[in-house]
Amino acid sequence: MHTVAAGPLLAVDWIKFDPEALGRNIVGLTIDGLTYGSIYALIAIGYTLVYGVLRLINFAHSEVFLVGLFAQYFVLQAIGFSPSADAYDQGIPLTVLYLSVALIAAMAASGGTAVLLERVAYRPLRRRGAPPLVFLITAIGASLVISQTFFAWRGPNPEPQIRLVEPVPVFTPFGAEVSNVTLLIIISALVLMIVADVFVNRTRFGMGIRSVAQDPATARLMGVDPERVIMLTFLVGGILAGAAALLYSIRIPQGIVYSGGFLLGIKAFSSAVLGGIGNVRGALLGGLILGVAENWGQALFGSGWRDVIAFVLLIAVLMIRPTGILGESLGRARV
Repeated sequence: MHTVAAGPLLAVDWIKFDPEALGRNIVGLTIDGLTYGSIYALIAIGYTLVYGVLRLINFAHSEVFLVGLFAQYFVLQAIGFSPSADAYDQGIPLTVLYLSVALIAAMAASGGTAVLLERVAYRPLRRRGAPPLVFLITAIGASLVISQTFFAWRGPNPEPQIRLVEPVPVFTPFGAEVSNVTLLIIISALVLMIVADVFVNRTRFGMGIRSVAQDPATARLMGVDPERVIMLTFLVGGILAGAAALLYSIRIPQGIVYSGGFLLGIKAFSSAVLGGIGNVRGALLGGLILGVAENWGQALFGSGWRDVIAFVLLIAVLMIRPTGILGESLGRARV
């Protein structure tokens, strides 16, 4: 195998190692990583809530996110937002209106899809006492059904670009440009995650989720309806996935495609496992760490290694701490 030496760059012909590239751009890479990590974390909460309550890895959650992507696109078209037009050219009030409509559409579609998925695919299995493997196979099957339905309907190509916010530099810490899009995504995601954490840990409905996660039989004796709690859990996860869909389309306007949920869903699931699946705060931490790590990794080893770095990090952490960074609090409280 041939090696190449060029200053600090040492590599074989299919991989590089360039710490100087990371050092030069570390602030910008970190900020961009936090942007993606915030989106991962929002989706990851859906995985972690469902796993905490049902011990189910809901691989169809990535397609719940996908439904939100397409829903906002179709609703914006219906109200007159042309995919080739730019909302920001029509003034701030109209831009805010479009963002609000897109958010409501995405949340409603993703939340409704999650509830429908629970009712149609998982509830009959629970009533029949199906083993965990059947749930897992059903989740994978549901994921494929949804994505392939969009493929048959819309084809393999991305939808025309739909840009809701024009990226405009706001400030440049240490030479790294921070745009209004970056701030919008990070702040919105953090606010939503704080709301989700407060909902789970401070409200009556959240107490019901924690009680069913800890001991469903005792929770039922105390007057908690497990079926209602499970439906609520899917709904909350779906709503957050819908919000993530809007933030993702703001960051990547051309990303609405039938396969758009697969890799993002895998990374979100990895974020949940990395932080400690079953732990809402762990999903937040895992998403942010994963987003930053993959950005640093692509600077060190090349853009083709971005996804590899993310999953290598996941494996490394789990070898040291199998329960994830924050452990699994939903087993004690289990969310």
